[in-house]
Amino acid sequence: MSSSDDYENLSQEERNALDKAERAKEKEEQDALPYVWTQELGEVDISVPVPKGTRAKDLIVVIAKKKLSVGLKGQDKILEGDLCHDIKVEESTWTIEDNQAVLIHLEKINKERWWENVLTHHPKIDTRKIEPGNSKLSDLDGETRGMVEKMMFDNQQKQMGKPTSDELKKMEALKKFQAAHPELDFSKAKIS
Repeated sequence: MSSSDDYENLSQEERNALDKAERAKEKEEQDALPYVWTQELGEVDISVPVPKGTRAKDLIVVIAKKKLSVGLKGQDKILEGDLCHDIKVEESTWTIEDNQAVLIHLEKINKERWWENVLTHHPKIDTRKIEPGNSKLSDLDGETRGMVEKMMFDNQQKQMGKPTSDELKKMEALKKFQAAHPELDFSKAKIS
């Protein structure tokens, strides 16, 4: 498709057909890779099949900030190239599973960007079509978690017809002020 304007001019039926064709092409390209990969916003996980019985000492795995390679000693590399984005090397790992797959875990430096591919010379996926899984509150940093919890509390309070956290704070401040100034009459005061 040449542009998003062309896409917008298509009927819903034509869009669905085009999307289906693009997904099928993307799946075919990804299936042809010598590995399978998945990603979350902060990480990429790669599974590279190796011959049954392979041990860690039979492998040469290089994980660098911008490069990745996996191969069996004395043979051509199974995969090798530049990563599409930088990673945190010290937080990235690899292991061998059931002596038949190398599992690689890469920690992204930019945790707010979806990767189009693992290695720059491999086919790209359409990151606009990614549907992230549900995240847990425990996955969030402290400040973001606090903000989300406050929003959830306020939403719950509104649904029950009760005051939000901000309204509760105002009411508490008013009570403290009234306690500090019992000589004032607040019976006819309208506070918003």
